[in-house]
Amino acid sequence: MSETQAKAGAGEPMSSAPETKSAMREFASEFKGFQDDISNRLKQQEERLIMLDRKTNTHARTPLARGADLEAPHQKAFNAYLRSGDDDALRGLEMEGKAMSSAVAADGGYLVDPQTAQSIISVLESTASIRAIANVVQVEATSFDVLVDHSDVGAGWATETDPAAETGTPQIDRITIALHELSALPKASQRLLDDSAFDIEGWLAGRIANKFARSEAAAFINGDGIDKPTGMLTHTTVDNDSWAWGNLGYVPTGVDGGFDGGESVIDLVYALGAQYRANASFVMNSKTAGAVRKLKDADGRFLWSDGLAAGEPARLLGYPVLIAEDMPDVATDATAIAFGDFNAGYTVAERPDLRVLRDPFSAKPHVLFYATKRVGGDVSDFAAIKLLKFATS
Repeated sequence: MSETQAKAGAGEPMSSAPETKSAMREFASEFKGFQDDISNRLKQQEERLIMLDRKTNTHARTPLARGADLEAPHQKAFNAYLRSGDDDALRGLEMEGKAMSSAVAADGGYLVDPQTAQSIISVLESTASIRAIANVVQVEATSFDVLVDHSDVGAGWATETDPAAETGTPQIDRITIALHELSALPKASQRLLDDSAFDIEGWLAGRIANKFARSEAAAFINGDGIDKPTGMLTHTTVDNDSWAWGNLGYVPTGVDGGFDGGESVIDLVYALGAQYRANASFVMNSKTAGAVRKLKDADGRFLWSDGLAAGEPARLLGYPVLIAEDMPDVATDATAIAFGDFNAGYTVAERPDLRVLRDPFSAKPHVLFYATKRVGGDVSDFAAIKLLKFATS
């Protein structure tokens, strides 16, 4: 009997080995097909995601590209005007309508390009000035009107049967804030302007912003209202116990030219109406702040606390402190500290445009740049600001 027959007799089928191999080959082939199908699907999905990503990036870049295309001609033309006085390109932009507000009459100068103007505005907003906490509005007119309602519209309780009682009418007061021309006159040599490595726009923005910031800060506090904003401290001050609209109320320290401790500062805080205290700030100069830092309460705790994070203002009795160097020093009868909601109490009105006129003749061999901006400011709510007066009464 052969070996094959012996194995068959033992109960092992003769065809099992070939069938198993065939099944394994078939399974391997099917599994490979499955793998290929999965790979193809993943590849297709990846291609779809790549196409979608490209479309998204393209759409996202379109407005920026368009903005750059629109601003580049004006910026290039403005740069040429500053360096050499060539205003043909600026006039061409105006005639073609590419930048409707890019140019004005030659005797009034040309509008600063948007990038430079934004640099100047950023500096003005970040400087230690009342502007940082005041209400700032953009206007196109020569003045801005603030309407103040001195009393709420009357209201009363009504019953089902009784006739409604006639309510009172509100009392409206109008405060007109005139806009005045603020100017700066930086100068540079023509040789410096001819140097292509010299950043003329950055230099000009820095000089203009520095002059504007210092002039504004002083006017918002002490301006007399003649060809400049009306300063906060220019208005008549009266004892807060006899305060009336049109005046700023003050709280005396009780000491001639000095503090009586921290009590007067606390009195100043609570002289302000509760509706204003939530958004209130202190305003004082550095010298006054140095004296205030030493004040303590009855338990020996300092009233002053420094900001916990970089850029955070110091606080006095929990309220932020703005250091404005144009505030007066502590002296006899000086109102050296102001406290109030300046967003409600003081309004800065300005035109958004800033113009530059190039003058190569008046200061040869230097070139003058006459920059102008229209801005105004005044107290808009006399109840929102209180002062601390260093006097006995």
